[in-house]
Amino acid sequence: MKINSLVRKVFCVAGTVLSIFLMVLATILCFSIKWMFDTWSNLTMEEMVFHLTAPLEGTNTGMIIEYINVCIVPAVLILLTAVIIFIGFRGKKKYYVFMACGTVVALVVSGINVHAAWNKLDVGGYAESQGTYSNFIDDNYVSPADVSLTFPEQKRNLIYIFLESMEITYADKESGGAFEENVIPELTVLAKENEDFSGENEKLNGGYSMPGSTWTMGAMFAQTAGIPLNIDIEANSMDTQDSFFSGAITLGDVLEQAGYSQTLMIGSDATFGGRRLYFSDHGNYDFIDYNYAHDNGMIPEDYSVWWGYEDEKLFGFAKEKLLELSQQDNPFNLTLLTVDTHFEDGYVCEQCQDTYGDDQYANVMSCSSRQVEEFVQWIQTQPFYENTTIVLVGDHPTMDKDFCEDVDDEYVRKVYTSFINSSVETREQMTRDYTTFDMFPTTLASLGVEIEGNRLGLGTNLFSSTQTLTERYGREMVKKEVSRQSEMMEKLADIDAEKPELLERTGVLPTANVSTAGYQKDTGLLPIEVTDIEHMRSNIVSVLAAVWMNEDQSDLQWIQLQDMGDGTYKLDLDMANFGYATGVYCIHSYVIDENGDQFMIGETFGIVN
Repeated sequence: MKINSLVRKVFCVAGTVLSIFLMVLATILCFSIKWMFDTWSNLTMEEMVFHLTAPLEGTNTGMIIEYINVCIVPAVLILLTAVIIFIGFRGKKKYYVFMACGTVVALVVSGINVHAAWNKLDVGGYAESQGTYSNFIDDNYVSPADVSLTFPEQKRNLIYIFLESMEITYADKESGGAFEENVIPELTVLAKENEDFSGENEKLNGGYSMPGSTWTMGAMFAQTAGIPLNIDIEANSMDTQDSFFSGAITLGDVLEQAGYSQTLMIGSDATFGGRRLYFSDHGNYDFIDYNYAHDNGMIPEDYSVWWGYEDEKLFGFAKEKLLELSQQDNPFNLTLLTVDTHFEDGYVCEQCQDTYGDDQYANVMSCSSRQVEEFVQWIQTQPFYENTTIVLVGDHPTMDKDFCEDVDDEYVRKVYTSFINSSVETREQMTRDYTTFDMFPTTLASLGVEIEGNRLGLGTNLFSSTQTLTERYGREMVKKEVSRQSEMMEKLADIDAEKPELLERTGVLPTANVSTAGYQKDTGLLPIEVTDIEHMRSNIVSVLAAVWMNEDQSDLQWIQLQDMGDGTYKLDLDMANFGYATGVYCIHSYVIDENGDQFMIGETFGIVN
């Protein structure tokens, strides 16, 4: 009898502890899921996985306090209530029934919430994509180590500004946005007066945020490396923070080798999300973040707002830094990240106006638009501006839970984009369909860098006529394929991998004179001639012509020219191959040397009528 009594007591205590534990766990789980989706309305599994492997250092303390208040405090109250109730029921006949009911309720409530979160995050789809390997990235990735990158003799400075959560969505519908009233009028004007690759279209254009680029660190990585930040929890280095895609060559790596000084300036802690690690590994950036500003007397010792310090101070500090950088002999890359427009509802600074009443986020967006315009205008008055390119790009679509809730589901949300004072002459062209991966080669091209093949990472130089991946394959296919596992991505993320060296290629790229004679209607031939090939560093094996008329290059044909023996190469292009279609034909000429390297050497056009 004593043994049975002891067993019952042990069972009672163990059951009570288990029941209370499950109740508390269910409370934390349910409130955490609700808080998670209230805080990140567009949360993706890629982002959640990344932050689970990244350190919490640098997280907004307000967000941590909010989590404790919303999730932990109710759990503590449930714990105290459950203990009191169990003590009150102890020894009564229905004690075990109450204990069982409490356990069942906890399990059912937890199961319902987990199921809802599972569906909303599409965990099944994520697991399937992570368990499926695709050759898409492997086949389309272009490493900077494998192509020629030729800088101009006088290298241009770069000011690259990541605009937190900035979309073209916030503009009015007439300008290509989704709102009735334009919340970012100044940024709208900057994009229209400069380059956003909208062609002759009067509406704003921007890049799509693909999977792996929909949060700040993912966006910064995608725009500077040309690949998504899709990594496996067990296979990547983010859990140890020893390295950050050590096998990849990024914008920072290219500019560092070219002799640029590089600075990352942000109003928060650079450590958060792996930003310090990434920009240290790739470009050896100097950091002017919240901690630097605090330690160097740039802000009062006890100063802290929002994530650190507001954008008003960021732009002020950036002006001082630019004046300093402009006095040095080598070119500079100053990269900024704004923060006031971070969800939820943004930070209201002293510059904000009450333009949109109770809509705080709209007021903050409008304030950011004005501040960015003022900063750009200040830069344009400085002596160094003549040789400086400014890139304004939203990092990712906003995660604010309700700001875009009335936007039509058919509207395609894109990040804000504007290239200002690019070295490439703006030319009328068709509206480009592109992603934020394309920022990598396009930024280098805007500095006057000639890129062999016009592609880096998964990106395409938008100043060229080369197709982007979304133009070639369609946005949905690219979105699906970059979500899957890739052997190439695993290789680039390998913590033991050694970063490949950029090929040392001195001098300028080969050039030539490419011309056409008049179309011979009687024979159906279009003569093409390539002369004056210069700057070859090895023997010529062949000269090719890429010819097409359709904008999507669906009719593209490659034809080899005949070596005339005197440095001239000719081709009588038989238009029968194109069905004698009349119109303007684009003609790009390429040379292949004895090493198998291919270079574009010139372009022209031919008219068939």
